[in-house]
Amino acid sequence: MEKTIDESKQGDALILDAKKENTKKLFIESYGCAMNFSDSEIVASILDKDGYNTTNKLEDADLVLVNTCSIRDKAEQTVRKRLQKYNAVKRTNPKMKVGVLGCMAERLKEKFLDEEKIVDLVVGPDAYKDLPNLLAEVNEGRDAINVILSKDETYGDISPVRLQSNGVSALVSITRGCDNMCTFCVVPFTRGRERSRDPQSIIEEINDLASKGYKEITLLGQNVDSFLWYGGGLKKDFAKASDLQKATATDFSKLLSLCAETFPKMRIRFSTSNPQDMHLDVINTMAKYDNICNHIHLPVQSGSNRVLKAMNRLHTREEYFTLIDNIKKIIPDCVISQDMIAGFPTETEEDHKDTLSLMEYVKYNFGYMYSYSERPGTLAERKFEDDIPEATKSRRLSEIIALQLEHSEFRTKQYVGKTIEVLVERESKKSNNQWSGRSQYNVVAVFPKGNYNVGDFVNVKITDCTKATLIGEAVGFSKNN
Repeated sequence: MEKTIDESKQGDALILDAKKENTKKLFIESYGCAMNFSDSEIVASILDKDGYNTTNKLEDADLVLVNTCSIRDKAEQTVRKRLQKYNAVKRTNPKMKVGVLGCMAERLKEKFLDEEKIVDLVVGPDAYKDLPNLLAEVNEGRDAINVILSKDETYGDISPVRLQSNGVSALVSITRGCDNMCTFCVVPFTRGRERSRDPQSIIEEINDLASKGYKEITLLGQNVDSFLWYGGGLKKDFAKASDLQKATATDFSKLLSLCAETFPKMRIRFSTSNPQDMHLDVINTMAKYDNICNHIHLPVQSGSNRVLKAMNRLHTREEYFTLIDNIKKIIPDCVISQDMIAGFPTETEEDHKDTLSLMEYVKYNFGYMYSYSERPGTLAERKFEDDIPEATKSRRLSEIIALQLEHSEFRTKQYVGKTIEVLVERESKKSNNQWSGRSQYNVVAVFPKGNYNVGDFVNVKITDCTKATLIGEAVGFSKNN
């Protein structure tokens, strides 16, 4: 399971600057993980070349696309409700075409066309370059579908448009797919096997962002620690690579170093990590470069060894503790966040207590917490009965969330009295007299605007906090401006 985008951004229509020569209008919404939002930027770029400008007004659209998530049933039900909304609009605009993209499209395939009569095309995560051809089929009056998973598609040759961008922070996709067969997860089935993108294309994309004034990038993948470029191909085929390919391969720590050294003024983040694949060389690389942010999103899912084994998480509770200890030893101020699942099949009260005790040990800064949602086609669905009552799942999740809120407050209070660097991203939601931005620790801070602007790196002395937000006063520009 991968970290999701902030719920407040879920389903936002995505906009790019209009080209005068483009005559058709595209309305695109994204749900789920950051990869989906990144993919929507690729889709908009492809369709920009096919004559589409984006619009934030559904009623004006010639083409409506929804980029979907299958990680939980709730996400799928949200998409189905949106399709009902599209259907109502289509009654007044019958020429409007509707397409489903992403993981839900990959999971349901042809079934989607049968179930949702409004849908004209269904496109999986590896088939976005085929959109112009599929739209031509639709315009001829035929339904269109392409859900073929690729062994080599990384979209490294597509320059993504930046949709609804603040002009400061951007996502840069570095891997696609996942080889970790966690029993609860649909990603290996909806996004295919893991492959990495050519490092040179990554550097070129970041260089383009830097030239446009961006100050921060997030290297993105289902499992970034598994990044491995040896000339192309699936990661699982690396064993068959030549001696030269193996000797000159680029792993994630080398990619991090390359990015940090090439762009010393660019803040670098990454997400998501997997405990079994994060090695000391990555942590040491983070410690070496000031522009790599001290934040690791490190999903654990459960604190019970028995449940971790049932989830096919290839690490134990004790190995996770060792990794946490190494991170804190090498980067003492590193922020660590989590994903946690409550009520996985067969989970006992003792297993649940193990999760709470793991949380007490780590004291995460923040987290993404869910009750278990059985996903069709996963190994867990085939192997286990979803035997935990919903009331029990809900109660356990509430206990996990309550403990996390306690830890979040504890961690946030530790910044009071300290001066930290904040990258100004936007106006504060609560006051138009304040700026809002993130520290390198991925903690949001607000402070009076003064003479500062969006995109400035500002040193802020923290004077107060809420559970999740730092409050402070600017004391000057940081060295990174």
